[in-house]
Amino acid sequence: MKETFQRRFAELENSFSDLHFQPGAYTAPYVADGQWRKWATSAQNLILAVFGQHSPHYQNFVEAYTKCRGESSSVKGMNAIFLSAKEDFDGGYVFDVDLRISGEVFGDFIRLARQSLSEGYKDVAAVLACAALEDVLKRYASANGIAVDDKAMTDVVNSLKSNGLVVGAQKSLLDAMPKVRNFAMHANWDKISAPDVSSVIGFVEQLLLSKFTP
Repeated sequence: MKETFQRRFAELENSFSDLHFQPGAYTAPYVADGQWRKWATSAQNLILAVFGQHSPHYQNFVEAYTKCRGESSSVKGMNAIFLSAKEDFDGGYVFDVDLRISGEVFGDFIRLARQSLSEGYKDVAAVLACAALEDVLKRYASANGIAVDDKAMTDVVNSLKSNGLVVGAQKSLLDAMPKVRNFAMHANWDKISAPDVSSVIGFVEQLLLSKFTP
């Protein structure tokens, strides 16, 4: 995903140089409406995907886009914001993109699991919560340089603990999670209680908030 974003940043940087600044009869040079809006829309979409809607890069770009009427100074101002975003991304001065996007996806899983549990569908909630738990742990480990391909959840947990990536209360709670996950994945529903599922949901929520949110 990072490589895809990096390639798109480079494409949009290059495509900006293709914009044609025309001399105005009575005004400063300008860019035809269709040209600059096409470039700016793609740039805005990329900045949103990488940095999120609350980032200064995105908010400043949206403000500049709203005020732009095609004048060269306004269009070049948007490009300056875009290049600032590209520079921060290329330099690694941005929250891990994979983690942020994963957090958004698994946040949806957990919300659905909590809803299912509240409606009495304990088993459905257990599958959703435990699937999210295992993938979240693996992504968190991978983001910190730990190889987890094809590893069992117990091994992933042990690797996180031994590397000091899960400590304190989270460490104690995590010890019980592999057993709940195994019960859910093997349909041993009679061995899983609603409090067990609620515990998994709560743990994943806290992990997403503490590790997957900028």
